[in-house]
Amino acid sequence: MRYFNIILLLFLIFLVDKNVQGQSKLTVGEVEAAMLNATNFMVETVSNNGGYVWYYMPDFSRQWGEMEAYKTMIWLQNPGTISMGHVFLDAYRVTENEYYYQAAQKAAAAIIWGQSHEGGWNYVVDFAGDRSLKQWYNTIGKNAWRLEEFQHYYGNSTFDDDVTSDAARFLLRMYLEKLDPAYKPALDKSIEFILKSQYPNGGWPQRYPLMDEFSKNGNPDYTSFHTFNDDVIWENVHFLIQCYLTLGEERYLEPIQRGMNFYIISQDSCGAWGQQVDMNMKVAGARTYEPKAFLPGTTCENAFLLLKFYEYTGDPNFLAPIPKAIKWLEEARLPDDQVEGRRTHPTFVDPETNKPIYVHRKGSNVKYGRYYTDTNHTQLLAHYYGKGGVDLEGLKNEYKRMSKISPEEVIKDSPLIPKQFTEIGSPQSYYNNNRYDDRRKPDESKVLEVLGSLDNEYRWLTKHAMISNPYIGDGEKQDQTDEYVSTMVGDATDTSPYRDESDQEYISTREYIRNMKTLINYVESVKYPDGLEKSVYWY
Repeated sequence: MRYFNIILLLFLIFLVDKNVQGQSKLTVGEVEAAMLNATNFMVETVSNNGGYVWYYMPDFSRQWGEMEAYKTMIWLQNPGTISMGHVFLDAYRVTENEYYYQAAQKAAAAIIWGQSHEGGWNYVVDFAGDRSLKQWYNTIGKNAWRLEEFQHYYGNSTFDDDVTSDAARFLLRMYLEKLDPAYKPALDKSIEFILKSQYPNGGWPQRYPLMDEFSKNGNPDYTSFHTFNDDVIWENVHFLIQCYLTLGEERYLEPIQRGMNFYIISQDSCGAWGQQVDMNMKVAGARTYEPKAFLPGTTCENAFLLLKFYEYTGDPNFLAPIPKAIKWLEEARLPDDQVEGRRTHPTFVDPETNKPIYVHRKGSNVKYGRYYTDTNHTQLLAHYYGKGGVDLEGLKNEYKRMSKISPEEVIKDSPLIPKQFTEIGSPQSYYNNNRYDDRRKPDESKVLEVLGSLDNEYRWLTKHAMISNPYIGDGEKQDQTDEYVSTMVGDATDTSPYRDESDQEYISTREYIRNMKTLINYVESVKYPDGLEKSVYWY
């Protein structure tokens, strides 16, 4: 059947190439049928109570989110249950097929089931309950050498990896889609959670309610620190802006402003930012391979966000910190003989010396292995590389451009400026203010490739999934070997994920989402060639 699909794909491409008018034989009906068949397989065969992990063996003998998961578990962080729910809603808005809305409802039910008493979410939900989840943390989670966030069960919620804010955003979309009051209680609970967890100075912790109980190798528990890592603060501001626009409650404006202002008050006098800021507003470390340091990547990202905040407010205070950030980034650039392609900057810069610091590791497993820092820029970690690229020229150009625009002109499209609603119907429609937008019509050859890659069970299988060693107990090797210095995973007891380089095929939510985006974009572009009337909102 696979060979038949390949032959069919080549034949379809031949038909497209032969048509001199550019009018292919591909129809929207064919694309929508493929979308529906693929979705039916994911919803009816793969999902667990409406939820998903990331990868599955085709026989469902094992499954993984960021780590291996029990069969009673689902994963929330992208590309898990929340991301699947977003794609279902996108498909529904373009096709108007109620099956997609029903699939989104099932995902929403799983997400609501996993909501904490306080209103947030953890990375993972276990339908077998707290007892089962603790057992997972004490076995599989504890032995993931590099995934220290899973080595301790907190019992609270996380903003890391956009988990809580994106779950709340999805519930906002579900509520707004039909103004269904069934989603309002969980949505309101999540909004109050985000508001309550914000610090008075505008920042947010990584996890909430606050905990201070997991000291790794003598380091303080970092989860209560103000956190920029993985856009924690931005994503919460982002979500509150969406709530302000769609729900119309002015009480959101003050925490939005505080959140934006935190970027100004947290910048170090040298012009840089770290990923974490402790309770004394000093740069701080996190996981043992994330030392106390300034980060060029975080500094550049935060400077770009200040430009966005200037667009929102017209307040020149958001432009003022950027020149100092640019100067610091210029000074932090690596010498030419240490640059690796686009990796022009060290990942970490020592806040005391303003020199690069590099993280390495020794040992074989989480129990006896260790991370350490020095100034050696070779033999770097594979899972958290010691050098990276920053869009410094893009930042300079955008700052120069924005500096020439008057505050009155720059805020004309601001989501924070009240505007009179003049359309018919309800003003409560979802607003997308994401930084990245992949709404574009794909080439028909790409659409044909996606259609041809569906197998006879309507699965988009993929190779080279991120899998892991099965749990076999705690590590026993105590020797401080260099064997795993630059590998993704340690010895057989390390349950951290690594890429399967074999030809084994897997069911993948990421592959499903990626292909559905291609097909949704195609259907939308054909149905609505003059604009985005249906307005698909990628998350």
